[in-house]
Amino acid sequence: MNIFNLKDFDNHEQVVFCQDQSSGLKAIIAIHNTQLGPALGGCRMYPYTSMDDALEDVLRLSKGMTYKASVADLNLGGGKAVIIGDPKKHTSEALFRTFGRFVQSLGGRYITAEDVGTNTSVMEWIRLETDFVTGIPEYFGGSGNPSPFTAHGVFCGIKAAWKKVTGKDSLTGARVAVQGIGSVGYNLCKELHHAGAILYLNDINKDALQKAANEFNATIIEEKDLYHLEVDIYSPCALGATINDKTIPHLKCSIIAGAANNQLALEAKHCDDIQKAGILYAPDYVINAGGLINVSSEIYGGGENYAMNKIENIYNTLLHIFHLADKEKISTALAANKIAEQRLVAISSTKKVYLPEE
Repeated sequence: MNIFNLKDFDNHEQVVFCQDQSSGLKAIIAIHNTQLGPALGGCRMYPYTSMDDALEDVLRLSKGMTYKASVADLNLGGGKAVIIGDPKKHTSEALFRTFGRFVQSLGGRYITAEDVGTNTSVMEWIRLETDFVTGIPEYFGGSGNPSPFTAHGVFCGIKAAWKKVTGKDSLTGARVAVQGIGSVGYNLCKELHHAGAILYLNDINKDALQKAANEFNATIIEEKDLYHLEVDIYSPCALGATINDKTIPHLKCSIIAGAANNQLALEAKHCDDIQKAGILYAPDYVINAGGLINVSSEIYGGGENYAMNKIENIYNTLLHIFHLADKEKISTALAANKIAEQRLVAISSTKKVYLPEE
């Protein structure tokens, strides 16, 4: 494999393959861009079927973090890490402390955090080996679990999309299908329920699914029926690429707005496809930036009040993206990318290049 020729390599600054036989660690750290600051992005642990799958995922996710930080007006770059393994079987102190040493070896170019398959507990282990970790528990001086903050940002984004489509501020009676009732999905359902939305839920974890259905008076939907369901909002909050050639023809929603990363299997094509179908798409890296904003406060300070104010601005950011898309007759994904890239170019043009003295 020639990594430089991969379509997802896309000018990544650095890709690090990490292996340690004694702990069983097999990981990849991808640093996409540090133009705005050090690359911050979570560490995902997942039982990838191949190294190629893991590499494709980390490259796509790290690029998304660059754009997410830029649109959220954070002074951070984009990076991500993936650990190949089943978190239910392979999580251990030795493995994550070893991973922490690899993070430390990058000298601050990459700052890690929790993601799918990891949590604040493993961040404690990583913290024993590196200073470059966020999302650590509050009793260690960190900001704790970022999931409720991610969920609140998605909730604000859903309100913006609902306002754009219906002109309404209230979500009372809005029919929302949520796929994925993990920590983020659960907290999102809680906010949507309190706002008066009618919920339809799907998850592979049947216990978590039943608990949420009971708590939020929601209807459980099988995955095979999910994409045929007549709802107002489809909110993907699990793994990505659920918006694809197979699912798009069956969608009966007017809005797609969820927490999952890389929701579109093919960004340009599928955003155009759903736009032609009359569906408004809230770009994933914009609407799910709440967790990143929260953990960034550990680096730059400001605390929870600062984070919440910035997270609630996701509402205004999305309205701006929707307006730009309408004005320039482009997709919402392209409008979001344009805003992110404009900031990256603007900042790079202000940086001086220092040449060694002759």
